Amino acid sequence: MNLGLKGKPVLVMASSRGIGFGVTLEFAREGARVMMFGRSEERLKKAAERIFNITGNRVLYTVGDITRDEDIKKVVKRTLDAYGSIYALFNNTGGPPAGKFENFKDEDWINAFKLTLLGYVRTIREVIPIMKKEGAGRIVNNSSSSVKQAIDNLILSNTFRPGIVGFSKTLARELAPYNILVNVVGAGKIDTERVKYLDSIKAEQEGMTLEEFRKKNFQEIPIGRYGKVEEIGKLVVFLCSEANTYITGQTILVDGGMIKAY
Repeated sequence: MNLGLKGKPVLVMASSRGIGFGVTLEFAREGARVMMFGRSEERLKKAAERIFNITGNRVLYTVGDITRDEDIKKVVKRTLDAYGSIYALFNNTGGPPAGKFENFKDEDWINAFKLTLLGYVRTIREVIPIMKKEGAGRIVNNSSSSVKQAIDNLILSNTFRPGIVGFSKTLARELAPYNILVNVVGAGKIDTERVKYLDSIKAEQEGMTLEEFRKKNFQEIPIGRYGKVEEIGKLVVFLCSEANTYITGQTILVDGGMIKAY
């Protein structure tokens, strides 16, 4: 299947590692022109070099923080300067701290909102005029399997991740007349540093080694393993491709069958 992404300008947020890296890698494999974004220039540089070594496709990067509106404006402008337009956006960010209700003050809630939801709103606000002018666009917002089933000890994430779904569903209806498709992917247990961090906390609480805890988790996933970042990347690339012309407003979990909810 020809996905029609060769030469297409794409912006991938929080892309120096984890899911964002996997998405960037798959776009690069399809020949898209990708702008990466993240807080660490060192990690972005290494990620860009790794992607070139794998795909032969050179990607660009911009250093910034998704919680800073000026940094979002900067990366959008730099993408336009480099590529002339933006066809697809993958919104992505790291997760807020783990903990229970009593662990957090107002500042923690405000920071989690800025990180997990407001950053997405601001990025989309910047790219919509570009996509409308082009007469087409694709937006995929990364979320979590917690939009279907809450995860213990992640109250901040459990609160704001479902907001991404409501926001995206509404936006999909508003933007459909402009041929801009908006979808959500919800990651289950994907083998990233974030999941390793959360597993380490839970393993310590249960008096287990990290390896023991992970083996226990594998038993709760029908496929019997954690997912790979490239597996999310392949789905995102399809949703953003010209092969997708009718899927919008949907939330698709990538969880190996872990979540039992409909």
